[in-house]
Amino acid sequence: YLEPACRAKWFSNFGTVVRQLETELTRGMYHPDEVIITASNCTAGISAAANPVLIRARSRFAVYSRAAVLQSFRCGMKKFLHVLALCLFGFAASAATRPNILFIVADDLSWHSTGFMGDPVVKTPNLDRLATNGVVFTHAAVTTSICMVSRASMLTGRYLSQMGGARVTPQTWPDTWPARLHAAGYYGGHIGKVHVQGQDASGYDFWAGRYGAYHWIKDESGHRIHSLQKDTDEALRFLKTRPKDKPFFLQVAYTVPHAEDNDPQQYLPMPQEEKLYIDDIVPVPKTANNDYWMKLPPFFRDQPNEGRKRWAWRFDTPEKYQVYTKNYYRLISGMDRSIGTIVNALQADGSAESTIIVFIGDNGYFLGEHGLADKWYAYEESVRVPLVVYDPRLAPKHRAKRCDDWVLNVDLAPTFCTWAGIEPSKSMQGRDFSPLLHGETPADWRTDFLYQFKWSSEIIPASEGVCSKDWKYVRWVVSNTEELFDLKNDPIEGHNVAGDPAHATDLAHSRARLATLRKEVGGATIEQLKNMPYGDPQSGSKNKVSEE
Repeated sequence: YLEPACRAKWFSNFGTVVRQLETELTRGMYHPDEVIITASNCTAGISAAANPVLIRARSRFAVYSRAAVLQSFRCGMKKFLHVLALCLFGFAASAATRPNILFIVADDLSWHSTGFMGDPVVKTPNLDRLATNGVVFTHAAVTTSICMVSRASMLTGRYLSQMGGARVTPQTWPDTWPARLHAAGYYGGHIGKVHVQGQDASGYDFWAGRYGAYHWIKDESGHRIHSLQKDTDEALRFLKTRPKDKPFFLQVAYTVPHAEDNDPQQYLPMPQEEKLYIDDIVPVPKTANNDYWMKLPPFFRDQPNEGRKRWAWRFDTPEKYQVYTKNYYRLISGMDRSIGTIVNALQADGSAESTIIVFIGDNGYFLGEHGLADKWYAYEESVRVPLVVYDPRLAPKHRAKRCDDWVLNVDLAPTFCTWAGIEPSKSMQGRDFSPLLHGETPADWRTDFLYQFKWSSEIIPASEGVCSKDWKYVRWVVSNTEELFDLKNDPIEGHNVAGDPAHATDLAHSRARLATLRKEVGGATIEQLKNMPYGDPQSGSKNKVSEE
């Protein structure tokens, strides 16, 4: 280790990169660095240059981009040789310095239906605990609000228009974050829902994936088991059997609280949660009534509409609203209990302090707002998702924080790569959001983003738009109908001002911005995407419990 007395001085980049290290600037806090060495100088590109005193350097077998700041410290040849020897410890010794990643995805979770996002009824103590010790992103969103495409974007870091559908191929799989982490030495696992064509066991060391969004399923012995219990058991098995000399990534993809669309009950919780919320009254959203349904575009109301049909299944009377929403909440609480069990297992085996935990929803969800159910449309309830990140490496001053910068599902892939110390694929269109965890917003961070949704069927119309904190612009492709919402003054999107002469300039700006974002994102247009399938139809889970 290099002596604490080594002092930094500024100089320009010279020499050759011989090895990647990590340097300690604050006691106990290491930062990834590249090291350049000449006969008399050892130069560290320090990623967090607030402290000029370099305490020590140690081996880190991972490739990092050179930091923008270069500092040097004087050290004799003896110290240089000592540093070089540290570099030769090899992969096994340095693997432990790379963080594990536990990636948890909820299915059809409303962005506000957790305790940490302020829901007054639903109980999510384990997620709330992660939020208290981590960072909550209050403006997390998806670029396409349907399960399969959003999950494909999470895998690839790409927009719908670039993917064409929800699929990966043998040619594109190497550019996904699981493939890149696996190639870099990570032990990888996937548990739960699979909704992306081409994602299968061949890409993972541990596989317990399944198609379908069923709540009660059959295990390998044919016994009835709830999907939450199954996913919990598999996660514990992964943690117990994983090799301890490798970092790991594990995606736990729950199938809750997604409804069982063909079951009259829709939401089927576990027995442990069945008595929750019996005496509670779930507040009904202000827009969950016929008046706001009538504010939607005429073409949207006049043709068959899947969101409206499912609203009638679940929310068309006050009594049904309470019954179905409480069962939806019970599934959320069951998921939270499962997450608590998995986190406790991490703590028990000593890996909690080396594991970053990310929790996100795959898309938003209507709980009756605008007279709708499910997702698919560009309104806030459908586009925004909950996102919390717990990183044990965060300094106390950065914990229990809320970040209101836009973070998208396409940002996950490059961020995971960065955490693992590898370069994101050039095909990834998202951005590494890890600076936001430290309260640092890059000057060029996005203030808006492109939303895309192609035809799922004629009963779910295609749309595209621009989402920002202040404005929402939506173009419905099938009828070329436009909507424009002033979110600062109309956050519930109840008044379309696209036809208001007073907002003609705002409308023109929104149209121009849509054209710009289309060009930046690239790929096929929404019209061109119409005839491209999302992916080959999935037959659903073969282990669904029969209704008999």
